[in-house]
Amino acid sequence: MEKFKSMKHRIKNISIVVFLLIAAAAEAQQRYTLDSVITRVKAHNPMLKSYRVRADAMNAYAAGARSLMAPEAGGGLWMLPYRTVEDPRDKGQIMVSVSQKFTHPAKLRANQNYLNSKAAIEQASEAYVFNELRAQAKTLYYQWMVLEKKKSVLSDNETAVSLMLKLAQLRYPYNQGKLGAIYKAEGKLQEIRNMMLMNDNEIVQKNLQLNQLMNLPGATRYSIDTGYRATQLMYDETDTAALAERRSDIRRIDKSIQSMRLNQALENSQAKPDFNISFNHMFARGAGMPNQFMLLGMVSIPIAPWSSKMYKANLHGMEKEIESMKSERVSILNELQVMTAGMSNEIVTLRKQIENYEKRIIPSLQKNYESLMRDYEENREELPNVIDGWETLSMTRLQYLDTVQKYYETIVNYEKQIENE
Repeated sequence: MEKFKSMKHRIKNISIVVFLLIAAAAEAQQRYTLDSVITRVKAHNPMLKSYRVRADAMNAYAAGARSLMAPEAGGGLWMLPYRTVEDPRDKGQIMVSVSQKFTHPAKLRANQNYLNSKAAIEQASEAYVFNELRAQAKTLYYQWMVLEKKKSVLSDNETAVSLMLKLAQLRYPYNQGKLGAIYKAEGKLQEIRNMMLMNDNEIVQKNLQLNQLMNLPGATRYSIDTGYRATQLMYDETDTAALAERRSDIRRIDKSIQSMRLNQALENSQAKPDFNISFNHMFARGAGMPNQFMLLGMVSIPIAPWSSKMYKANLHGMEKEIESMKSERVSILNELQVMTAGMSNEIVTLRKQIENYEKRIIPSLQKNYESLMRDYEENREELPNVIDGWETLSMTRLQYLDTVQKYYETIVNYEKQIENE
């Protein structure tokens, strides 16, 4: 019986291990496209969530902005003498009081509009931060893509140098090769393997950084779509009106100006009066003394010179802040015109360089290497010359991938400036 229980326990443990291995394999096979990465960043990034919650908070504040102040109620003794008196009319009264303050409706509307505008600023700020995070995610994704392609190049290099080393080792005993060439090939092979280790480490770093943006656990591993190709959206850099509509930071400035205008309206409404109604009822303590009441209505006088100075000064200060935001808006648009024009020209130049690598430089160096390798196999070329030809081809392929990475990064930066989806 104990053996049966022990065997059952082992089978259970084995089943758990198999399940974990299957889950790990499924996770390893998961692939994220660029669109799915950006979608997850938008939905799960904590920083973006904080802006959404703040906007909800402002809307919640605005929902109660038109409420009146709470009424006040009280009671006490009214006109009681300090000593005992005989006349019932002098025994005082017991008073009950109720009062209500009525804020001017224009003030309540202005306050509600102002709070609603604060929510719009938070929403514009969320769009601005999302544009920054989207650009970061795209940059990391493209860098990971290039690293995967470099991994393939390094793997090809490892295969090629390993073949050279084997041929050199086979020929050396027959005096058809030099010992120095073997050492050189061995050194190059180990150098390639070091580069492969560094490349793999960089891939892990990009994985971790994307996990942070997507709010995934750091240990999450997945693959990406290495066949994706970025395309440039050409844009008319002279059209500042259209650019202003696309840029979330410009929209945030516009919303801030609008909010400041509404704050001015709120301050200006301070010139309107508030009202207060108070009702007091007195119960007589002495016989023959009638009950009495008092009804008072009061109104504030905010246009008095000693009280109007504050909100007038606030209005003047807000107008200066609006002028400052307008100047900042113009400065940003002027800088964007120059920046986007320069980046657009750089993208075209990088695209031409990439085409030159693909159609002319790499094919020519590939033929040169293949020719040297063929001559070496036929014992008509020295190994150092073959290694030099391979090294030139390898470095050029890596330079080509560096150019591709710069091309992608420039496109991302360009799209960030014009806020292309």
